[in-house]
Amino acid sequence: MRKEERQKIIMREINLHNRVLCTDLSITLNVSDDTIRRDITELADSGKILKIHGGAMALSFVSPFNIKNEVYAYEAKKKIAGKALKIIKNDSMVLTEGGTTILELAKMIPKTLKATFFTISPQVAITLSEFSNIEVITIGGRLMQNANLHVGSSMINQLSGLKVDLCLLGANAFSIEEGLSDLDWEVVQAKKALIRSARKVAILTISEKLNTIQTLQICGIDEIDYLITELPPENEFLDKYRETNLKLI
Repeated sequence: MRKEERQKIIMREINLHNRVLCTDLSITLNVSDDTIRRDITELADSGKILKIHGGAMALSFVSPFNIKNEVYAYEAKKKIAGKALKIIKNDSMVLTEGGTTILELAKMIPKTLKATFFTISPQVAITLSEFSNIEVITIGGRLMQNANLHVGSSMINQLSGLKVDLCLLGANAFSIEEGLSDLDWEVVQAKKALIRSARKVAILTISEKLNTIQTLQICGIDEIDYLITELPPENEFLDKYRETNLKLI
């Protein structure tokens, strides 16, 4: 495989999953770890990605406020955010993480909506603070490097006494077999705590992330109430998901 083709695949994986590991990419592309590291270094030096220990991250995930960082599948994520707003009721309590789709939702809050938002994302909190009808409460903890999320025992302890109406989560990977999964241990623990703190849970994800699985499971599909993608609920790609108890939006 030529370098240009290999790096194109690497960029797609990074844009799709926000963060990738060199070891996973070497298996996917059937090349050595050293080859992947050289590709990632070259892509990072050209300003396309952020190089991190053991892998790489998408620039839009690390710094979504930077207009120079193009958000992958931006129009699809805007559509998903608009759909998600339909399940947020007046005077409800909503819990969120971060990510580009959740951030788009925060930008689109209607002026008529009155709600309380709890979030572990400083960026989401800042965006929501612009709406006078929205009460914003940040759930603090150690700020996770390169992800801009509060994680750790302090954050999890704060969530332990909370029971909100709705939790909004993005997805690194989502499938019928393994449910919601990720590759970062701290993110997994944070999302497990978020799910435990909500009566209803909605997954907001572009359809490209469906039928994919990452190393660490967060929860089974039976713990999720809503699946919101850019596709119409009747789309044939979602046929198997319609056979579950998920409500497709």
